[in-house]
This record gives sequence, C-alpha cells and structure tokens, in this order.
Amino acid sequence: MSAPCSLTLADGRLAALAWGDSGAPTWLALHGWLDNAASFTRLAPLLVERLGIRVVAIDFSGHGQSHHREGDYALWDYCHDLLDAADELGQQRLTLLGHSMGAGVACLTAAALPERVERLMLIDGLGAVTTAAADAPAQLRKGLRASRRPRSPAPRYPDSETAVAARVAGGVTPIDAETAAPLVQRNLRHEAGGHVRLRTDGRLLWPSPLRLSPEQALALLGAIRCPVLLVEGEGGILGERERAVAARRALGSLTRRVLPGGHHLHLEPAAVAGVAEAIVAWLAPPAGEAM
Repeated sequence: MSAPCSLTLADGRLAALAWGDSGAPTWLALHGWLDNAASFTRLAPLLVERLGIRVVAIDFSGHGQSHHREGDYALWDYCHDLLDAADELGQQRLTLLGHSMGAGVACLTAAALPERVERLMLIDGLGAVTTAAADAPAQLRKGLRASRRPRSPAPRYPDSETAVAARVAGGVTPIDAETAAPLVQRNLRHEAGGHVRLRTDGRLLWPSPLRLSPEQALALLGAIRCPVLLVEGEGGILGERERAVAARRALGSLTRRVLPGGHHLHLEPAAVAGVAEAIVAWLAPPAGEAM
C-alpha cells in the first residue's frame, strides 16, 4: 500500500495527506468530526490504484495537524477549509469524497456553489445535524455556557496504545483499535518521557451555539445539482432513521449502497475494499462507452 506525502495548504493553516501522482485528476477527501486526514489511509490507495487519480485529504481546522481556529467551529465554516485547499490546488471543479461531518461539509458546498462541485461521494453521512427552531434558545444557551468555561488541557497519555484504547472506549460511534489506530497516531503530539498528548482543539467538544433547522437542511440538500453516491454501513448512523430517510428523499440524483461495516467502514480493514468497489462501479461508464 502506497505511503502518502504530507502537504501544507492555505498559507500553512491546513495540513493534508496526498496519495497518487500530482498531475493526476484530484479528489478532495473530507474527514469526520474529531477525525483527521488519516481517515482515508486505507481507502485512498485503493482508489488511486484503480482509478489513476490523486486523493488529497485535508485536516479540518482544529483537527489533526491543522491550526486551531479562534471563535466557533460551525459546520459551514469548514467550507472555507475545503475551498481554500481547492483554490491552492488549482481545482475549480471538485470531486468530493466525504465521511460523516465531511459529507455534511461537502453537501453544504455543493448546495451553495453548484458550479464548483462536479460529483459527491459520501460515506455514512448526509447533510447536517439539526436543531428544531423551537429548541434554538436552549441550543444557544448550551453553546454560550460552554464557551464561558475555563479551557481544559488536551488529554495526555503514557503511550500511543493507551491513547488508542481511550478512543475506542470513548468514541461517539463504535470503533475498534485497528480501525482507530491511524486516526489516533496522526492526532498525537509526542512529549518528553514518552508521553503523548492529543492535538485536537478541545473546543470541538463544545455544543454548537447554532445549528441549521431541519427545514433548512432539507432545502440545502434539495439545491444540490450534481450526482451523489451515498455509501452507508449496515451498522452506521443513517439507516432507516426518520431524518436519514427524509434527507435521501430531498436529493434529486442519489445512488445509495448499503455495505457491511460500521460508521468508519472506509477505514475498517474488512470493509474498505467493498467501499472502493462501490465507488469504482458507480463511476464506471455503461458498456461500450468510454470513460
């Protein structure tokens, strides 16, 4: 499996990993909340080999090795990370590969700037986490109160194995050690005495002061004009939940594939090949036509 090269983008503000030849057609890969560019460690090499492309996976602000941001980490603010990276790479028409929160960022960008997005490939994520309009005051209260508390130092562990175990035990969605290891390793800062500390900005754990309403989120999905592939894990976060069903219905051009695996199926060793195959099959032209 090919090793990625490291990139810095947006005047050094964003870190990234890249697989494939720099002259090949480029896809931007967008990770999930509290993850980082290593989320695509196992999938990107398969796509590069099968499709002859380049995959550039960015660390969103506050994640991985990218800089922390002052102020809020609103979902739509990550669209600037995406666009800053794309502009520096000279990518005007974008192919976006997004997982979880990264899928939401990809959807917002495609809805607001349809002229910039050629296709979306979403992995166990679709649209945005929402708050009903009636619950907006309570959500704002939670966000404001959290931001007024003193900041705690980033978690520190005696070694990387303990850090991986902590991610497995405390993850929002189920994940095993083998799947979590690449994410955790990229997110560690090594200190004297062999200790490690997480790089992640602790403010990412604060409640969002404001979120889109369900109606706004569906309107944004309805504004997407490019083809969309949605690859879900059988044990993922979407399935037949009411909001997921409504989100799928809002899209005009959607191909859905449900595969064995969990929320991080693109990183799970036993599931990643199936994700790659679903993407390659979706891109394959009809028999007798050229790619």
